[in-house]
Amino acid sequence: MVPGEENQLVPKEIENAAEEPRVLCIIQDTTNSKTVNERITLNLPASTPLRKLFEDVANKVGYINGTFDLVWGNGINTADMAPLDHTSDRSLLDANFEPGKKNFLHLTDKDGEQPQILLEDSSAGDDNVHDKFIGPLPREGSVGSTSDYVSQSYSYSSILNKSETGYVGLVNQAMTCYLNSLLQTLFMTPEFRNALYKWEFEESEEDPVTSIPYQLQRLFVLLQTSKKRAIETTDVTRSFGWDSSEAWQQHDVQELCRVMFDALEQKWKQTEQADLINELYQGKLKDYVRCLECGYEGWRIDTYLDIPLVIRPYGSSQAFASVEEALHAFIQPEILDGPNQYFCERCKKKCDARKGLRFLHFPYLLTLQLKRFDFDYTTMHRIKLNDRMTFPEELDMSTFIDVEDEKSPQTESCTDSGAENEGSCHSDQMSNDFSNDDGVDEGICLESNSGTEKTSKPGLEKSSLIYELFSVMVHSGSAAGGHYYACIKSFSDEQWYSFNDQHVSRITQEDIKKTHGGSSGSRGYYSSAFASSTNAYMLIYRLKDPARNAKFLEVDEYPEHIKNLVQRERELEEQEKRQREIERNTCKIKLFCLHPVKQVMMENKLEVHKDKTLKEAVEMAYKMMDLEEVIPMDCCRLVKYDEFHDYLERSYEGEEDTPMGLLLGGVKSTYMFDLLLETRRPDQVFQSYKPGEVMVKVHVVDLKAESVAAPITVRAYLNQTVTEFKQLISKAIHLPAETMRIVLERCYNDLRLLTVPNKTLKAEGFFRSNKVFVESSETLDYQMAFTDSHLWKLLDRHANTIRLFVLLPEQSPGSYSKRTAYQKAGGDSGNVDDDCERVKGPAGSLKSVEAILEESTEKLKSLSLQQQQEGDNGDSSKSTETSDFENIESPLNERDSSASVDNRELEQHIHTSDPENFQSEERSDSDVNNDRSTSSVDSDILSSSHSSDTLCNADNAQIPLANGLDSHSITSSRRTKANEGKKETWDTAEEDSGTDSEYDESGKSRGELQYMYFKAEPYAADEGSGEGHKWLMVHVDKRITLAAFKQHLEPFVGVLSSHFKVFRVYASNQEFESVRLNETLSSFSDDNKITIRLGRALKKGEYRVKVYQLLVNEQEPCKFLLDAVFAKGMTVRQSKEELIPQLREQCGLELSIDRFRLRKKTWKNPGTVFLDYHIYEEDINISSNWEVFLEVLDGVEKMKSMSQLAVLSRRWRPSQMKLDPFQEIVLESSSVDELREKLCEISGIPLEDIEFAKGRGTFPCDISVLDIHQDLDWNPKVSTLNVWPLYICDDGAVIFYRDKTEELMELTDEQRNELMKKESSRLQKTGHRVTYSPRKEKALKIYLDGAPNKDLTQD
Repeated sequence: MVPGEENQLVPKEIENAAEEPRVLCIIQDTTNSKTVNERITLNLPASTPLRKLFEDVANKVGYINGTFDLVWGNGINTADMAPLDHTSDRSLLDANFEPGKKNFLHLTDKDGEQPQILLEDSSAGDDNVHDKFIGPLPREGSVGSTSDYVSQSYSYSSILNKSETGYVGLVNQAMTCYLNSLLQTLFMTPEFRNALYKWEFEESEEDPVTSIPYQLQRLFVLLQTSKKRAIETTDVTRSFGWDSSEAWQQHDVQELCRVMFDALEQKWKQTEQADLINELYQGKLKDYVRCLECGYEGWRIDTYLDIPLVIRPYGSSQAFASVEEALHAFIQPEILDGPNQYFCERCKKKCDARKGLRFLHFPYLLTLQLKRFDFDYTTMHRIKLNDRMTFPEELDMSTFIDVEDEKSPQTESCTDSGAENEGSCHSDQMSNDFSNDDGVDEGICLESNSGTEKTSKPGLEKSSLIYELFSVMVHSGSAAGGHYYACIKSFSDEQWYSFNDQHVSRITQEDIKKTHGGSSGSRGYYSSAFASSTNAYMLIYRLKDPARNAKFLEVDEYPEHIKNLVQRERELEEQEKRQREIERNTCKIKLFCLHPVKQVMMENKLEVHKDKTLKEAVEMAYKMMDLEEVIPMDCCRLVKYDEFHDYLERSYEGEEDTPMGLLLGGVKSTYMFDLLLETRRPDQVFQSYKPGEVMVKVHVVDLKAESVAAPITVRAYLNQTVTEFKQLISKAIHLPAETMRIVLERCYNDLRLLTVPNKTLKAEGFFRSNKVFVESSETLDYQMAFTDSHLWKLLDRHANTIRLFVLLPEQSPGSYSKRTAYQKAGGDSGNVDDDCERVKGPAGSLKSVEAILEESTEKLKSLSLQQQQEGDNGDSSKSTETSDFENIESPLNERDSSASVDNRELEQHIHTSDPENFQSEERSDSDVNNDRSTSSVDSDILSSSHSSDTLCNADNAQIPLANGLDSHSITSSRRTKANEGKKETWDTAEEDSGTDSEYDESGKSRGELQYMYFKAEPYAADEGSGEGHKWLMVHVDKRITLAAFKQHLEPFVGVLSSHFKVFRVYASNQEFESVRLNETLSSFSDDNKITIRLGRALKKGEYRVKVYQLLVNEQEPCKFLLDAVFAKGMTVRQSKEELIPQLREQCGLELSIDRFRLRKKTWKNPGTVFLDYHIYEEDINISSNWEVFLEVLDGVEKMKSMSQLAVLSRRWRPSQMKLDPFQEIVLESSSVDELREKLCEISGIPLEDIEFAKGRGTFPCDISVLDIHQDLDWNPKVSTLNVWPLYICDDGAVIFYRDKTEELMELTDEQRNELMKKESSRLQKTGHRVTYSPRKEKALKIYLDGAPNKDLTQD
C-alpha cells in the first residue's frame, strides 16, 4: 500500500490512537458453564465506538454479532447494569468506560436466547475440547469431598438456555443427583416416555400437586421443549410428599428406582398403564433344588426388576472381571452336602443336592445393579468396592436362559414368590421380588396397535436376546456419600451424552470405558483401595428388536392432552421470560419516609422500571407508604438520601418527566444511596437541596427553661466560616448572632464549642450530616469555661439519659418488705407490697405507694440536711461536694397534683458520714449472682471512662426536651478537677472471688459515692404481659452503676437490693442476668426492657453452684439436682449440711451426711473426691459457673486422705461378650501391684491372670463389646499408674479388666450382625459414636397422598 492510500483509508481518530488514552476491557462469558471462568481482554483506544467493541468481542469468542449482550460486571466499574447498545456510535469514553482502569463486562444472553455460534462446523471440534469431562463437577472454593457432595454453583443466567447438545439438564436441589440421574434415564427411554405421554391426567379426580405421573409428565415435556439450560425438580419431589429437608438426604439410585416404580404402579391402578412397569422391566427366574440321588427337583418362580451382580465374592480377594463373569456366578449352583444336606421328598431322607437359579425370562429393559457397596466385618465399616468390572456395549443373554424350563411355569404348580423367598440361600443376591402371574411375559411393543399378544418359540427368543447398552448410572465417591450422574445414549442419533445435573455434554465410547472402575494394574486385593472412586453402578440395556424398539413421539404425534400441556408450559416459560426482562430493567432501591403524623421513619423497597418518570415514581412511593389518607400527593417528593448519615444529598427540581433510570444512574444491583419520600405541610414550600451542601440539624437550647428544642434543618457549605454559619442560623431561627454559642456534637459525648470565627466548617469537623446545639442569651454562663458552664451540663444530661421499662415481680416479697432502706433511714413506713399500688401502714390503714414514698423521702431529706449540717466543719470544697443532691422520684400521683413541688421533685443525699446510721449486718454484702454463664452479655462493659466524673445536680427546674423527657429526668455530670480520683478506687472488680461488692473497704455503700439521676413512674404495658405484673418507666443516667440502680428500685420492688436480681431482656425475649454491680448501664439503650426477679443475690465471697447426681451404672450418669450457694471459707461438710434440707425438699432425697460425698465435675467426668475437712478457696478452687457431683455411697466413706486414689473398675467377660457394672476401688498409692490386688479381691481372678486397660474418652468410656477385646491397650508394662500410657493422677479414672485365660466367644455372622445392631442402639442412646457407620441414613419413602405423615408405599 502506498502512503497516499494509507492516509485515505485510516480515519483520523484511529491515526492518532497511539496518542490517546486506552481502555482495558475484561469480558466474562456467562452464557456457558464451560467458559464462565474464562476472561477475554481487549485494550482499545478510548475513541473506539461501541459497535466496534461488539465486533471485536464477537470475533474473539466466535459468536454472531447481535446475538449477545454486554452488561457492566461487578468489578471496579459498577455503572449501568442495562445492556450496552451494540449499534451505537458512541465512543467508549462517552459510554462511561474509564481509561487506565479495568472495565469489567459480562457477556450474557440476548432476550433470553443463547448466542449463536459464528461457525457451525466448529461445534464438533469444540465438543472434543469441552465435553471430555464427564465426572462430578468440583465444588468451588473447597477441597474435593465425597461425604457431602454438592453440585457446582451456577448463576441463574447460566441455566436460561439449552446447552449446545440440545438437551436440558436438571437442577440439583442440594443432594438430589441420584434422582436427576434416574429421571434423565427414564426420559431417554422411548418406551417409558411414550407410555407416560399416553396417560391422561384427570384433574377432577386428583390434585395435580400430589400426582406423581402428572408431575413426571410435566417434567418430561419441559425436558423436551424448554429453552432453558436446566429445569427444577421441586414439583416432582413435592408430589413425592417430600419437604425441603429431603433435598439434603442422599439415597441409593437403585433404591429410588424400586420405590418410584412401586409408587407409579399404585397410582396407575385401574388404568391402561397399570402393568407398564412389569411389561418393561420385569423378568422371571426359577429358584430350584435338585436331588443328586434320584433327580427330583423342587422349584418356585421369582420375579425381578433388576439383577444384582456381586463385584467381589464373599471372602474372596479378587473381583469378577466382567459383567458376563458375574452373571455366570449368579446362576452358578452350589452343592448342599454334609450338614447342609437337602431332605428329598421322593427319597424320604437327607441327600446331597444342587441348589441354584435359572433365568426363565429376561425383560425388555434389562437393569443390572453392580453391588459396589459392601460391609467390611474386619473394620466394621461400610465400604465401596472400586474394582474394575467391564461391561459390553452389546450383551448376549441367550447363554444365561434355561430354554428347557421355559414351559415349566405354565404346566406345573409352583410356589409363588414372596416373603419366604427372602430366607433362601440366594436372598442376598436378589434385590426385588414381585408376585405377579406366572406366565412368561414377552415385553411390550408400544408401536403396535394390535391387541394380539406376541409370543415366540423358545428357540427364537434365545437367538434374539441381544441387548444394547443405553444408560450407565455412575457413582463417584465412597460408601459414606458421593455424587451420581448418568451417561446415556440417545436412540435418536446414537450419540452418548453425560447428564450431570444441570450440565449436559457430549461424550465418547472411551469415556464410557473410564467408568469400568479399578486401575490399570493387576486385580489384587488392594486394587480397590487405590482405584478411582468414579465407576458404573447401574446399567440399563434394551433388547435389540426392530419390531419392538420404539422411537420418541414427535410433536405432531402427541396426544391432545400433551399438546395442551406443551402449550401451557410454553406460555408459562414466555411469561417467565417477560418477567425476567422486566426484572433486568427494574431499578430496586431503598425508600424511606418520615411519617408526617406518627413521626416514625418508615422503610420499604421501591421497584420502578427504568423508563418510568420521576412523577410516576413519586405516585408509586406515595401509595407504597400508605399516605393517601394522611397528606395530598402534591405535598410529597422524592429526594436523594443517605440513610447511614441521615443526609439529604440533592433534590430533583424540574425533573419530574425524567426517567428514573437516568436519575439513578441506570439499573444496578446495589445503589450507594437511597431515596426519601419527603413531605411538607400545604402552607410550606420544599427547600432546594444542591449537591455539595451539608445538612445541619440545629437544636435550640433555652438555659432559663432548661429545654432542648426539636431540630430545625439548615443547609450549609463546608467552606463557610463559623461567622457566616452563625448568620445563616440566625436567619433560620431568629436569634442574634452576636451572642450565639454553637456546640457541635461530633459523636457521643464529644461536644465541641465553635469559638474561632474565621475557621471553616470543614476544619471544625463538619461532614455530610451534622448536629449542633445553639444558645443565644446574655447570661454570665457565656463567660465560664465551657466544661464548667450550665450549657455543657445541660447537653451532657441530654446525651446520657435513657428510658427503660422495668417489669416488677408478681409474688409478694413477704418478710423481705420489712427490711427496706427507708425503714433503716428512720421511721416505720409500713410494708411495700409487690404491685407497688397499695401499702398497709402500722395501724392497718391503706396508703398509696406514692404517699409512702413521699413520707419516706421527706424523712430522707431531713436526714440528708442534718448530715449536711454535721459536715459543715470541714473545708469548703468538701462541704460543697457533699451538698450535691441526687434525684429520686416516686411514681406520680394525680390526686396529689396540688401538693408542693417537693412531691414532684425530691432531693436526696444518701451519702452518710456515719456508717452506723446503716445496719451493716443487713447491707454489707454483694448483690450479684455469680453464675457468669447467664451474664455473658453484660459482663465486659467497663465504666472506667466515667469513674473520674463527679456528677452534681445544680438544676432542679423542669425542662421539656426534644426526646419527650422532662428536664428533671436528666442530670448533668461535671468534671471536677479538684476531686478527680477521690471516688475512683472502688470501681474495680474484686480479685479474690470474682464477685462485685456494693460496699468499699470502709463499709460505705458504693452506690452512695456517685450521684446519678433516676426517675420512675408507673407504665401501662401492652396486653399479654400477664396479669398482676406491674411496669415502671424509668428515666436514668446510663452512667449509673448497677448497684446504685438497684438501690433506686428498692421502694418499687419492696425488698432490699440484695434480695432481688436484675435480668436484661433482649429482642428474642431471652433473659440474661446483670450481675456486675460496679458496671454502668452504658450498654443499655432507649426502650430496653428489664425484668426484676425476687431471690437472694450472692454476697461477697459466695458462688452459685449447680449440683448434679453421679449415677455411674445408669444409662445417663449425670442428673441435675439443684442450684446451691457455697461460700469462701466454708468446709465441704458445712456445704453438705446445707444441702441436706434442700435435697429433701426439692429432690425428695433423704440422705445422712456420711452417706454421700461431693466430688469435682469436669463436663461429665467425675474427678477429685472432696473430703469433709476441705475448705473452699483454700483446698478447693471454686469459681463462677461451678458444677459439682453428688455421689450417694453404698457404705461408709473410704476416702480419708488426699493420698488415696479412687478409680472405677469394670470387668470385661469375653466368653459372654458383656461388661459388668462399675465398682469403685480405693487405692492407698499409685502402684499397679496394688491395683491388681484390689481387682483380684473383688473379682476372684488369680493375680497372675488379671489384665487391665484404661478406658478412653469421657466417662463412662463406652466402647462396643465387638471392639473392646482388641482395641484397648491391655496390660501396659508400667509399675505406677501416673506414667505413660496411663497417666492416672486423679480420682475418677475408668479401668477395664479381664481374665486373660478366658476365651473370646466365637460368633456366627448372624450373631455378629445381631450384636452389632444392639451395640449400635446402646451406644447411640448413650451419645457415643457408632464405630461401624459414620452416618445414619434416612429411609427413602414416597408418600402416595403427598403427606409425610402417612406411609402407604413400600420401601
